[in-house]
Amino acid sequence: MADLSLLQEDLQEDADGSLDFVSQDEMLTPLGRLDKYAASENVFNRQMVARSLLDTLREVCDDERDCIAVLERISRLADDSEPTVRAELMEQVPHIALFCQENRPSIPYAFSKFLLPIVVRYLADQNNQVRKTSQAALLALLEQELIERFDVETKVCPVLIELTAPDSNDDVKTEAVAIMCKMAPMVGKDITERLILPRFCEMCCDCRMFHVRKVCAANFGDICSVVGQQATEEMLLPRFFQLCSDNVWGVRKACAECFMAVSCATCQEIRRTKLSALFINLISDPSRWVRQAAFQSLGPFISTFANPSSSGQCFKEESKSSEEMSVENKNRTRDQEAPEDIQVRPEDTPSDLSVSNSSVILENMLEDHAAEASGKPLGEISVPLDSSLLCTLSSESHQEAASNENDKKPGNYKSMLRPEVDTSSQDSALLDQELYNSFHFWRTPLPEIDLDIELEQNSGGKPSPEGPEEASEGPVPSSPNITMATRKELEEMIENLEPHIDDPDVKAQVEVLSAALRASSLDVHEETISVEKRSDLQDELGINELPNCKINQEDSVPLISDAVENMDSTLHYIHNDSDLSNNSSFSPDEERRTKVQDVVPQALLDQYLSMTDPSRAQTVDTEIAKHCAYSLPGVALTLGRQNWHCLRETYETLASDMQWKVRRTLAFSIHELAVILGDQLTAADLVPIFNGFLKDLDEVRIGVLKHLHDFLKLLHIDKRREYLYQLQEFLVTDNSRNWRFRAELAEQLILLLELYSPRDVYDYLRPIALNLCADKVSSVRWISYKLVSEMVKKLHAATPPTFGVDLINELVENFGRCPKWSGRQAFVFVCQTVIEDDCLPMDQFAVHLMPHLLTLANDRVPNVRVLLAKTLRQTLLEKDYFLASASCHQEAVEQTIMALQMDRDSDVKYFASIHPASTKISEDAMSTASSTY
Repeated sequence: MADLSLLQEDLQEDADGSLDFVSQDEMLTPLGRLDKYAASENVFNRQMVARSLLDTLREVCDDERDCIAVLERISRLADDSEPTVRAELMEQVPHIALFCQENRPSIPYAFSKFLLPIVVRYLADQNNQVRKTSQAALLALLEQELIERFDVETKVCPVLIELTAPDSNDDVKTEAVAIMCKMAPMVGKDITERLILPRFCEMCCDCRMFHVRKVCAANFGDICSVVGQQATEEMLLPRFFQLCSDNVWGVRKACAECFMAVSCATCQEIRRTKLSALFINLISDPSRWVRQAAFQSLGPFISTFANPSSSGQCFKEESKSSEEMSVENKNRTRDQEAPEDIQVRPEDTPSDLSVSNSSVILENMLEDHAAEASGKPLGEISVPLDSSLLCTLSSESHQEAASNENDKKPGNYKSMLRPEVDTSSQDSALLDQELYNSFHFWRTPLPEIDLDIELEQNSGGKPSPEGPEEASEGPVPSSPNITMATRKELEEMIENLEPHIDDPDVKAQVEVLSAALRASSLDVHEETISVEKRSDLQDELGINELPNCKINQEDSVPLISDAVENMDSTLHYIHNDSDLSNNSSFSPDEERRTKVQDVVPQALLDQYLSMTDPSRAQTVDTEIAKHCAYSLPGVALTLGRQNWHCLRETYETLASDMQWKVRRTLAFSIHELAVILGDQLTAADLVPIFNGFLKDLDEVRIGVLKHLHDFLKLLHIDKRREYLYQLQEFLVTDNSRNWRFRAELAEQLILLLELYSPRDVYDYLRPIALNLCADKVSSVRWISYKLVSEMVKKLHAATPPTFGVDLINELVENFGRCPKWSGRQAFVFVCQTVIEDDCLPMDQFAVHLMPHLLTLANDRVPNVRVLLAKTLRQTLLEKDYFLASASCHQEAVEQTIMALQMDRDSDVKYFASIHPASTKISEDAMSTASSTY
């Protein structure tokens, strides 16, 4: 007992001592307490001082001298020998700086004089934690614009430049370079160009530390976006080329990751001629990690070739006139860089080309009718001019046209033929009238004919019967994207790598280079094959039987109609319903030709299409197909719908990929791709894939479901109605606990109401909505109440409103008189939503729903009566209809509320008595009611 009494005495003394200690602190001024603990030998006390600096400033903010005194104590505390104290102080600096900014009139220049020097000094602190906190503080201050521009130039940038000097500490130098790169977007182009850019260029060439070069490469895109195109092309691109060929694979990998940002800061010419070849080197890098990063950036890099003037979306093809589309196409073609070898020169034009007035009219009508029928600009329509106008040319002029065909585009025939035209308005009018019926007969199938590029390029180059050898010796066109020097370099690289072909990485690199080499030029053998096929087609059309004929007004119509009929049947046979890619008789080289386009360098597109190759998953990345799927909409937008044939096969391969993550990625973006492709291509190519996604795993179906409205609104009304039968399938999931799937279905059905007629809504969407209203999960039911109320609004607004009345009667029967209390409560919730959203006029509500609603005042379950009291008091009585008119409906409501106010349940009494505007307790009432279901 004696020991116990001594212990009690000791405890009492300690308590008295602590009380004295507290009382002493309370007697001290804020500055006194600050000085007391700042001088303590206990580290935790000094940490506490750092944490309480902001509170101390707020206490003394009325006195300018006290504020300055606190800031001076901060400067002394910054010299603390304990790193944890300095780090704690640095964490408080952004908050203190914001306080100083808000109270700037009383403490001017406080931040610049007292706080900023501490932040800058800590950037070179020996302790890593202190440096990290100071870097974070500096970036936070710059982001909040708390540092004056003058201070950035005179106090921050000079220190960073000094820290990146050659003799600086390695870790400090690396961190300083990172800070310079991150602050560049915040300080703007002027400061970055004058102060940061020169040192950044030096750091890109740091031969001693690859960590510095890696940081520069990782942030290269940010610097380019800040300084703009001119500085990027003049100063940064040479460094970028060096970094892309760095000896350390980590540096090259960082370059591949930022390639898109660098490309965005350059012009189209440099992007096409220099960056494309540089990217091909990265994509064929010996390091697997570099190739992996390059393939991930391939799609985004291709998207930088998009032409803004040609990427404007117009979903329905017929919504633009042919004249508008022709103007857009001419602008797009003008923006793109045409190689010199396809421009028509005066000396290349045949000197003895004799064309009658009738042939010119025929040519003009060919192009005009074809443009009108297909909705495409003239430059895009593939009409083999020689097939229809060959009989207007002499054998000599035809031979010269064949020798010069490779130097001309199909769209340039007008400019080539018009100088020799002999105008005759009478003959042209007569011929126009005679040819009208014939063209009207055969112009309809034109939109279905997608002539092969082989026929486009060689349409005027058919060998004449007199000189087939001479015609076959025409020049072979080369790819405009890759020069002869580049092809030579590719061949040399392949020869150097062949001795090491046993290495899998080297083998993959050889395959990539070989593909690039094949894409750079068209084989002469292919040209020979195309000439032979052209001759066969010419023989079938019977053209070589008329080498020197001239069109006159008497026999022009029969000749043209016969030739066109033969050509039409022949082309249908060749193209197999205008789908060259599905024709199994084509060789691989011919199939590759169908994927040629001129928007992006062909080598880049070939590499992108190869991302679905199974060997890529083994040699590059197991998820390479997912990256391909992720960037496919951007690539499709860049190429345009006219080049969709290049991507169709790749998209179908991805849609049937074994990995559900790949299919899920496509499912989430299929609505965006539909906008890019337009209604015709969507119906032909995307709808079948969309249907497959509907039957896929839930992880894939959710992607389709989240954008169901976005996709269906793009379809024709007849095609859209076909999906009404499949909406019911969304109620069935692989996992019944996946309630978010049903909640998303309810959200989409609300949006789908506008796409379907009242009859379709009643027949197909109504059963699903009523099913969701009885869901086990409250979140699903909440959204379903909104769905049903919107459905009531749409059906009641229809003429006649019989569907709306039938739906209301079904709600009363299935929910208002449900034997389960949860169903009756759901009926009250639906009525509450109908009132709040004004889905029914109040007079109609009073007739159809309110009588059944008021009968629930006698419900045996208190939860139903509680919700009824809330609905009547807080929702129904707030409507003007019940406030302004003294009707029988208002009396019935008041009598029901009075009955509820005398209810035996206290909660029902409370909600029936309290007006929502009189007290905030109503907010608690809302939460109480929500917890009752």
